[in-house]
Amino acid sequence: MRKVGSLRFAVIGTGFWSRFQLAAWRELEGVECVALYNRTRAKAEALAREFGVPRVYGDAEELLAKEKLDFVDIITDPGTHARFVHMAAERRVPVICQKPMAPSLQEAERMVDECRRAGVPFFIHENWRWQTPIREFKRELDTAGLGKPFRAHVQYLSTQRVWDSQPFLKELEQFIITDMGSHILDVARFLFGKAQTLYCHTNHVNDELKGEDNATVMMKMGAGATVLCEFGYASITERERPFQTLIFAECERGSVELGPDYRVATTTREGTRARHCAPPHYPWAEPERDLVLSSIVPCNANLLLGASGRGRAETTGQDNLKTVRLVFAAYESAASGRVIAL
Repeated sequence: MRKVGSLRFAVIGTGFWSRFQLAAWRELEGVECVALYNRTRAKAEALAREFGVPRVYGDAEELLAKEKLDFVDIITDPGTHARFVHMAAERRVPVICQKPMAPSLQEAERMVDECRRAGVPFFIHENWRWQTPIREFKRELDTAGLGKPFRAHVQYLSTQRVWDSQPFLKELEQFIITDMGSHILDVARFLFGKAQTLYCHTNHVNDELKGEDNATVMMKMGAGATVLCEFGYASITERERPFQTLIFAECERGSVELGPDYRVATTTREGTRARHCAPPHYPWAEPERDLVLSSIVPCNANLLLGASGRGRAETTGQDNLKTVRLVFAAYESAASGRVIAL
Protein backbone atom coordinates (compact mmCIF):
# COMPACT_ATOMS: atom_id res chain seq x y z
CA MET A 1 0.00 0.00 0.00
CA ARG A 2 1.27 3.45 -0.82
CA LYS A 3 2.00 5.86 1.95
CA VAL A 4 -0.35 8.80 2.36
CA GLY A 5 2.44 11.03 1.05
CA SER A 6 2.12 9.57 -2.44
CA LEU A 7 -1.63 9.79 -3.02
CA ARG A 8 -2.42 11.21 -6.45
CA PHE A 9 -5.89 12.32 -7.52
CA ALA A 10 -7.75 13.97 -10.37
CA VAL A 11 -10.68 16.38 -10.24
CA ILE A 12 -13.60 15.70 -12.56
CA GLY A 13 -15.50 18.94 -13.09
CA THR A 14 -14.09 22.46 -12.68
CA GLY A 15 -17.22 24.46 -11.85
CA PHE A 16 -17.96 26.75 -8.90
CA TRP A 17 -16.99 24.45 -6.01
CA SER A 18 -13.83 22.97 -7.56
CA ARG A 19 -11.70 26.01 -6.71
CA PHE A 20 -12.55 25.69 -3.00
CA GLN A 21 -12.15 21.94 -3.07
CA LEU A 22 -8.67 22.22 -4.59
CA ALA A 23 -7.68 24.93 -2.11
CA ALA A 24 -8.82 22.72 0.77
CA TRP A 25 -6.85 19.73 -0.55
CA ARG A 26 -3.75 21.94 -0.60
CA GLU A 27 -4.13 22.47 3.15
CA LEU A 28 -3.42 18.76 3.68
CA GLU A 29 -0.13 16.90 3.48
CA GLY A 30 0.29 13.74 1.49
CA VAL A 31 -2.04 14.39 -1.42
CA GLU A 32 -1.48 15.88 -4.87
CA CYS A 33 -3.84 16.83 -7.69
CA VAL A 34 -2.24 15.66 -10.95
CA ALA A 35 -5.01 16.26 -13.50
CA LEU A 36 -8.27 18.09 -14.17
CA TYR A 37 -11.16 17.27 -16.47
CA ASN A 38 -13.92 19.55 -17.69
CA ARG A 39 -16.14 19.27 -20.75
CA THR A 40 -15.26 22.91 -21.47
CA ARG A 41 -11.52 22.41 -21.55
CA ALA A 42 -10.70 26.12 -21.28
CA LYS A 43 -12.24 26.26 -17.78
CA ALA A 44 -10.03 23.37 -16.68
CA GLU A 45 -6.97 25.02 -18.20
CA ALA A 46 -7.61 28.25 -16.29
CA LEU A 47 -7.99 26.38 -13.00
CA ALA A 48 -4.88 24.29 -13.72
CA ARG A 49 -2.82 27.46 -14.19
CA GLU A 50 -4.16 28.89 -10.94
CA PHE A 51 -3.36 25.78 -8.90
CA GLY A 52 -0.34 24.44 -10.77
CA VAL A 53 -2.03 21.22 -11.86
CA PRO A 54 0.19 19.66 -14.55
CA ARG A 55 -2.34 18.06 -16.92
CA VAL A 56 -5.77 18.93 -18.31
CA TYR A 57 -8.26 16.80 -20.22
CA GLY A 58 -11.43 17.46 -22.15
CA ASP A 59 -12.32 13.76 -22.07
CA ALA A 60 -12.81 11.97 -18.74
CA GLU A 61 -12.25 8.51 -20.29
CA GLU A 62 -8.87 9.66 -21.59
CA LEU A 63 -7.90 11.05 -18.19
CA LEU A 64 -8.74 7.78 -16.44
CA ALA A 65 -6.93 5.74 -19.09
CA LYS A 66 -3.70 7.78 -18.95
CA GLU A 67 -3.35 8.79 -15.31
CA LYS A 68 -2.22 6.55 -12.46
CA LEU A 69 -4.58 7.64 -9.67
CA ASP A 70 -5.29 6.79 -6.06
CA PHE A 71 -8.74 8.41 -6.28
CA VAL A 72 -10.91 10.81 -8.24
CA ASP A 73 -12.83 13.76 -6.82
CA ILE A 74 -16.09 14.25 -8.75
CA ILE A 75 -17.34 17.86 -8.56
CA THR A 76 -19.98 17.96 -11.29
CA ASP A 77 -23.75 18.45 -11.19
CA PRO A 78 -25.72 15.55 -9.64
CA GLY A 79 -27.20 14.38 -12.93
CA THR A 80 -23.72 13.37 -14.17
CA HIS A 81 -22.42 11.72 -11.00
CA ALA A 82 -23.46 8.16 -11.91
CA ARG A 83 -21.66 8.28 -15.27
CA PHE A 84 -18.36 9.37 -13.76
CA VAL A 85 -18.64 6.98 -10.81
CA HIS A 86 -19.19 4.16 -13.33
CA MET A 87 -16.07 5.19 -15.30
CA ALA A 88 -13.93 5.17 -12.15
CA ALA A 89 -15.39 1.92 -10.79
CA GLU A 90 -14.65 0.15 -14.10
CA ARG A 91 -10.98 1.03 -13.61
CA ARG A 92 -10.96 0.20 -9.89
CA VAL A 93 -10.24 3.83 -8.95
CA PRO A 94 -11.62 4.93 -5.53
CA VAL A 95 -14.22 7.69 -5.75
CA ILE A 96 -15.06 10.83 -3.79
CA CYS A 97 -18.29 12.40 -5.06
CA GLN A 98 -20.07 15.62 -4.19
CA LYS A 99 -23.49 15.56 -2.62
CA PRO A 100 -26.31 15.10 -3.45
CA MET A 101 -25.22 11.67 -4.60
CA ALA A 102 -27.82 11.30 -7.37
CA PRO A 103 -31.12 12.76 -8.62
CA SER A 104 -33.04 9.61 -7.57
CA LEU A 105 -32.85 7.02 -4.82
CA GLN A 106 -32.65 4.20 -7.36
CA GLU A 107 -29.64 5.75 -9.09
CA ALA A 108 -27.88 6.33 -5.75
CA GLU A 109 -28.48 2.69 -4.78
CA ARG A 110 -27.04 1.53 -8.13
CA MET A 111 -23.92 3.69 -7.64
CA VAL A 112 -23.29 2.27 -4.17
CA ASP A 113 -23.91 -1.29 -5.38
CA GLU A 114 -21.65 -0.91 -8.43
CA CYS A 115 -18.75 0.30 -6.31
CA ARG A 116 -19.36 -2.45 -3.75
CA ARG A 117 -19.35 -5.17 -6.42
CA ALA A 118 -16.20 -3.72 -7.99
CA GLY A 119 -14.48 -3.53 -4.59
CA VAL A 120 -13.97 0.22 -5.08
CA PRO A 121 -14.07 2.56 -2.05
CA PHE A 122 -16.83 5.13 -2.53
CA PHE A 123 -17.19 8.29 -0.46
CA ILE A 124 -19.54 11.27 -0.50
CA HIS A 125 -18.17 14.74 0.19
CA GLU A 126 -20.65 15.76 2.90
CA ASN A 127 -18.90 18.66 4.61
CA TRP A 128 -21.77 20.28 6.56
CA ARG A 129 -21.36 17.99 9.59
CA TRP A 130 -17.69 19.05 9.72
CA GLN A 131 -18.45 22.68 10.56
CA THR A 132 -16.59 23.71 13.72
CA PRO A 133 -19.69 24.69 15.78
CA ILE A 134 -21.60 21.55 14.74
CA ARG A 135 -18.69 19.32 15.81
CA GLU A 136 -18.57 21.18 19.15
CA PHE A 137 -22.33 20.76 19.57
CA LYS A 138 -21.93 17.02 18.97
CA ARG A 139 -19.12 16.83 21.53
CA GLU A 140 -21.29 18.52 24.16
CA LEU A 141 -24.24 16.29 23.35
CA ASP A 142 -22.10 13.18 23.79
CA THR A 143 -19.90 14.14 26.76
CA ALA A 144 -21.75 16.65 28.97
CA GLY A 145 -23.71 14.01 30.87
CA LEU A 146 -27.09 15.26 29.69
CA GLY A 147 -28.61 11.84 29.08
CA LYS A 148 -30.65 10.83 26.05
CA PRO A 149 -32.12 13.55 23.81
CA PHE A 150 -35.91 13.49 23.59
CA ARG A 151 -36.56 16.50 21.33
CA ALA A 152 -34.48 18.60 18.97
CA HIS A 153 -34.79 21.41 16.45
CA VAL A 154 -32.38 21.89 13.51
CA GLN A 155 -32.90 25.11 11.57
CA TYR A 156 -31.32 26.64 8.47
CA LEU A 157 -33.16 29.74 7.24
CA SER A 158 -31.66 32.16 4.76
CA THR A 159 -32.20 34.42 1.76
CA GLN A 160 -28.86 33.45 0.17
CA ARG A 161 -29.18 33.31 -3.62
CA VAL A 162 -27.07 30.22 -4.10
CA TRP A 163 -28.43 29.82 -7.63
CA ASP A 164 -26.60 32.97 -8.77
CA SER A 165 -23.27 31.11 -8.57
CA GLN A 166 -24.78 27.74 -9.52
CA PRO A 167 -27.45 28.54 -12.15
CA PHE A 168 -28.45 24.91 -12.69
CA LEU A 169 -30.14 25.01 -9.27
CA LYS A 170 -32.85 27.30 -10.66
CA GLU A 171 -33.94 24.58 -13.10
CA LEU A 172 -34.27 21.74 -10.60
CA GLU A 173 -37.81 20.39 -10.20
CA GLN A 174 -36.70 19.18 -6.76
CA PHE A 175 -34.57 21.85 -5.16
CA ILE A 176 -34.36 22.64 -1.45
CA ILE A 177 -34.57 19.10 -0.07
CA THR A 178 -31.95 17.72 -2.46
CA ASP A 179 -29.67 20.75 -2.12
CA MET A 180 -29.87 21.98 1.48
CA GLY A 181 -31.92 19.10 2.85
CA SER A 182 -29.11 16.69 2.01
CA HIS A 183 -26.93 18.66 4.45
CA ILE A 184 -29.48 19.25 7.20
CA LEU A 185 -30.92 15.73 7.21
CA ASP A 186 -27.37 14.36 7.31
CA VAL A 187 -26.63 16.58 10.33
CA ALA A 188 -29.78 15.25 12.03
CA ARG A 189 -28.58 11.68 11.42
CA PHE A 190 -25.06 12.53 12.61
CA LEU A 191 -26.39 14.02 15.86
CA PHE A 192 -29.41 11.88 16.68
CA GLY A 193 -29.07 8.58 14.83
CA LYS A 194 -31.40 6.61 12.60
CA ALA A 195 -34.88 7.85 11.75
CA GLN A 196 -37.92 5.56 12.07
CA THR A 197 -40.64 7.80 10.60
CA LEU A 198 -40.69 11.04 8.61
CA TYR A 199 -43.29 13.68 7.73
CA CYS A 200 -42.60 16.62 5.39
CA HIS A 201 -44.32 19.77 4.13
CA THR A 202 -42.86 22.04 1.44
CA ASN A 203 -43.47 25.56 0.08
CA HIS A 204 -42.57 27.30 -3.18
CA VAL A 205 -42.05 31.02 -2.50
CA ASN A 206 -39.59 32.34 -5.12
CA ASP A 207 -40.96 32.28 -8.67
CA GLU A 208 -37.41 32.36 -10.09
CA LEU A 209 -37.08 28.73 -9.07
CA LYS A 210 -38.78 25.68 -10.53
CA GLY A 211 -38.51 23.62 -7.37
CA GLU A 212 -39.54 24.06 -3.75
CA ASP A 213 -37.45 26.51 -1.73
CA ASN A 214 -38.68 25.78 1.82
CA ALA A 215 -39.28 22.54 3.69
CA THR A 216 -40.19 21.37 7.18
CA VAL A 217 -39.38 17.78 8.14
CA MET A 218 -40.30 16.01 11.37
CA MET A 219 -38.68 12.69 12.23
CA LYS A 220 -39.03 10.18 15.04
CA MET A 221 -35.59 8.75 15.67
CA GLY A 222 -34.86 5.19 16.66
CA ALA A 223 -33.35 6.30 19.97
CA GLY A 224 -36.61 8.07 20.85
CA ALA A 225 -36.02 11.73 20.00
CA THR A 226 -38.43 13.79 17.92
CA VAL A 227 -36.38 15.98 15.55
CA LEU A 228 -37.81 18.93 13.63
CA CYS A 229 -35.75 20.20 10.67
CA GLU A 230 -36.53 23.50 8.94
CA PHE A 231 -34.60 24.75 5.94
CA GLY A 232 -35.23 27.29 3.22
CA TYR A 233 -34.08 30.21 1.11
CA ALA A 234 -36.98 32.64 1.56
CA SER A 235 -36.77 33.63 5.23
CA ILE A 236 -36.46 37.39 5.75
CA THR A 237 -35.09 37.82 9.27
CA GLU A 238 -33.91 40.76 11.38
CA ARG A 239 -30.30 39.73 10.89
CA GLU A 240 -29.05 37.53 8.09
CA ARG A 241 -26.60 34.91 9.36
CA PRO A 242 -25.20 33.37 6.19
CA PHE A 243 -24.80 29.61 6.25
CA GLN A 244 -25.38 29.21 10.00
CA THR A 245 -27.27 26.15 11.21
CA LEU A 246 -29.03 26.63 14.56
CA ILE A 247 -29.65 23.55 16.74
CA PHE A 248 -31.38 22.98 20.07
CA ALA A 249 -31.60 19.62 21.82
CA GLU A 250 -33.51 18.81 24.99
CA CYS A 251 -32.15 15.87 26.96
CA GLU A 252 -33.02 14.01 30.16
CA ARG A 253 -30.75 16.13 32.37
CA GLY A 254 -30.36 19.38 30.43
CA SER A 255 -30.11 20.94 27.03
CA VAL A 256 -27.51 22.06 24.53
CA GLU A 257 -27.92 24.84 21.99
CA LEU A 258 -25.97 26.02 18.96
CA GLY A 259 -27.15 29.61 18.64
CA PRO A 260 -26.33 32.59 16.43
CA ASP A 261 -22.69 33.58 15.99
CA TYR A 262 -21.45 30.07 16.82
CA ARG A 263 -22.43 30.16 20.51
CA VAL A 264 -22.67 26.67 22.02
CA ALA A 265 -24.46 26.71 25.39
CA THR A 266 -25.05 23.75 27.71
CA THR A 267 -27.65 24.10 30.46
CA THR A 268 -28.36 21.86 33.45
CA ARG A 269 -30.10 22.53 36.79
CA GLU A 270 -26.74 23.87 38.00
CA GLY A 271 -26.68 26.61 35.36
CA THR A 272 -25.38 27.39 31.87
CA ARG A 273 -21.90 27.37 30.46
CA ALA A 274 -21.31 28.75 26.98
CA ARG A 275 -18.50 29.42 24.54
CA HIS A 276 -18.14 30.70 21.01
CA CYS A 277 -16.90 28.15 18.48
CA ALA A 278 -16.04 30.23 15.45
CA PRO A 279 -14.68 28.50 12.36
CA PRO A 280 -11.09 29.04 11.21
CA HIS A 281 -10.34 31.36 8.31
CA TYR A 282 -8.23 30.31 5.33
CA PRO A 283 -6.68 32.90 3.00
CA TRP A 284 -8.44 31.39 -0.02
CA ALA A 285 -11.89 31.54 1.59
CA GLU A 286 -14.37 34.35 1.21
CA PRO A 287 -14.85 35.63 4.80
CA GLU A 288 -18.65 35.50 4.60
CA ARG A 289 -18.35 31.81 3.65
CA ASP A 290 -15.80 30.85 6.34
CA LEU A 291 -18.23 28.55 8.12
CA VAL A 292 -18.89 26.41 5.05
CA LEU A 293 -15.55 26.65 3.27
CA SER A 294 -13.45 25.86 6.34
CA SER A 295 -15.45 22.67 6.85
CA ILE A 296 -14.14 21.30 3.55
CA VAL A 297 -10.66 20.87 5.08
CA PRO A 298 -11.55 18.44 7.92
CA CYS A 299 -14.02 16.69 5.61
CA ASN A 300 -11.28 16.12 3.04
CA ALA A 301 -8.88 14.99 5.77
CA ASN A 302 -11.40 12.39 6.92
CA LEU A 303 -12.05 11.19 3.37
CA LEU A 304 -8.31 10.95 2.80
CA LEU A 305 -8.09 8.51 5.70
CA GLY A 306 -10.62 6.29 3.99
CA ALA A 307 -9.12 6.65 0.50
CA SER A 308 -5.65 5.79 1.79
CA GLY A 309 -6.87 2.79 3.78
CA ARG A 310 -5.40 4.26 6.97
CA GLY A 311 -8.67 4.94 8.77
CA ARG A 312 -12.44 5.16 8.61
CA ALA A 313 -14.23 7.82 6.63
CA GLU A 314 -17.58 8.91 8.10
CA THR A 315 -19.46 9.63 4.89
CA THR A 316 -19.04 6.53 2.77
CA GLY A 317 -21.47 5.97 -0.06
CA GLN A 318 -23.20 3.31 2.02
CA ASP A 319 -23.62 5.70 4.94
CA ASN A 320 -24.77 8.61 2.80
CA LEU A 321 -27.37 6.37 1.18
CA LYS A 322 -29.23 6.62 4.51
CA THR A 323 -29.39 10.40 4.03
CA VAL A 324 -30.49 9.99 0.41
CA ARG A 325 -33.35 7.78 1.61
CA LEU A 326 -34.45 10.55 3.97
CA VAL A 327 -34.35 13.08 1.11
CA PHE A 328 -36.65 11.04 -1.11
CA ALA A 329 -38.86 9.97 1.78
CA ALA A 330 -39.38 13.70 2.39
CA TYR A 331 -40.51 14.19 -1.22
CA GLU A 332 -42.82 11.18 -0.94
CA SER A 333 -44.33 12.53 2.26
CA ALA A 334 -44.78 16.06 0.85
CA ALA A 335 -46.52 14.69 -2.23
CA SER A 336 -48.76 12.23 -0.41
CA GLY A 337 -49.39 14.03 2.89
CA ARG A 338 -48.50 10.81 4.70
CA VAL A 339 -46.05 9.88 7.43
CA ILE A 340 -43.41 7.63 5.85
CA ALA A 341 -42.10 4.60 7.77
CA LEU A 342 -38.39 4.08 7.17
